[in-house]
Amino acid sequence: MARLGMIRESTAASFRWTEWEHLIRERGFTIDRAKGTTHPDHASIIYPIDYGFIPDTTASDGHAVDVFVGTAGNGLVGLIITVDYRKSDREFKLLYNCDPVEIYLVNGFINFDRRLMEGELVLRRTMRELWT
Repeated sequence: MARLGMIRESTAASFRWTEWEHLIRERGFTIDRAKGTTHPDHASIIYPIDYGFIPDTTASDGHAVDVFVGTAGNGLVGLIITVDYRKSDREFKLLYNCDPVEIYLVNGFINFDRRLMEGELVLRRTMRELWT
């Protein structure tokens, strides 16, 4: 458990938060799976908040960088490093404008069935700061 904490802290300290936030403001995002909709290939998967991508970016899976978009208006608050066992890939997904409840929803969504996918949440600020 201590090792995961070190990875989270290291990632939080080295991630280019300001650059990614600027990129999101510059390019925007496209929501292709709205809150409450089902996954196109897995009907049992329901998205808890809006989910989409940042145009003209490329993630490690060869597709655009994914983003969960909440309702808080507080900018880039975190990311979740995922391992998708179905696709055998690893990538990060950004959390933008998410309030604490939405952050918990995304974390639970990604880690709901760890046989399919799991993730490690990395926050830009502490959860305590986000609640205030």
